[in-house]
Amino acid sequence: MLKFAVIGTGFWANYQIPAWQELPGVELIAVYNRTFARANEIAQRFRVPNVYDNVDQLFDNHAHELDFVDIITDVDTHPVFTAKAAERSIDIICQKPMGPSLEAARQMVETCQQAGVRLYIHENFRWQTPLRRLKAILDSGEIGQPFKARVSFCSAFPVFDNQPFLAELDQFILTDIGSHILDVCRFLFGEVEWLSCQTIRVNPIIRGEDVANVLMKMRSGLSCFAEMSYASLLEKESFPQTLVRVEGSTGSVVLTHDFKLRITRKAGTHEVDATPPYYSWADPDYSIVHASIVACNQNILADLEGKGGAETTGANNFETIRLVYAAYDSAQRNETVYL
Repeated sequence: MLKFAVIGTGFWANYQIPAWQELPGVELIAVYNRTFARANEIAQRFRVPNVYDNVDQLFDNHAHELDFVDIITDVDTHPVFTAKAAERSIDIICQKPMGPSLEAARQMVETCQQAGVRLYIHENFRWQTPLRRLKAILDSGEIGQPFKARVSFCSAFPVFDNQPFLAELDQFILTDIGSHILDVCRFLFGEVEWLSCQTIRVNPIIRGEDVANVLMKMRSGLSCFAEMSYASLLEKESFPQTLVRVEGSTGSVVLTHDFKLRITRKAGTHEVDATPPYYSWADPDYSIVHASIVACNQNILADLEGKGGAETTGANNFETIRLVYAAYDSAQRNETVYL
């Protein structure tokens, strides 16, 4: 049985913790939050025996028995908590985006490598059932060699209602959704040769950008267009689904609304259902995302147990963070950035 602590009991802890509780072989023994009342509320709800508003006290009392920590705090605090856990030789899972800057993320990876601890980033979008099924179709060769793709996350969902801090971020959609969508692009199509990005702020009450369009040339030769928006009033609201179209040398595949994959070849089109599992604790508005938390945790847990195979290690996710900040650099300079 692996024992762990949760650092940060805000919005996402309400779903990260029950996702862990779906899996055998792990036990949550402590939670920390800077506000004790909030940490205690979560502890009571999920029957966690130890509650702290001082993270150093948590480590002092439990470092000897902790196998890992799960950091679910604002991005600015990720390097601090990562360093504290690494100093105690405790493996680390950290919420995305990894760090508040490319250099901070690089330092997190190096800190963990030097301390000899494992760093994982909780990047769950690639674990969504429809995207795993899409990847399997691409790998099967059913549509031949992919040469063009469009990955879309465009919505008017009121995300600021349940996460108001997002409205205060100087950098918003690329760090928030972009870290997911650009990772999906890497998962599906491999690494990026160059990218060009444009950003827009449509919502006047927020500080950062709420629209980003990124054109990428993948090393495979495929052209990929990734579009992200929280300002898109469309005929059919797709939140929180990622929609994808891939064209290949012998066919195409489209991930549509409602978890359907439509595969077209010369002989015609057929449809595949990729409905994700549903969990009673999941918010219906986020059900596909919350289901992917379980799958992501399961993959990381297998690696922690010595079975290997973790996809979203710190070193791997650093390549996604490189894309996020390269996109900002491209948008600011209005230039193509070569990776």
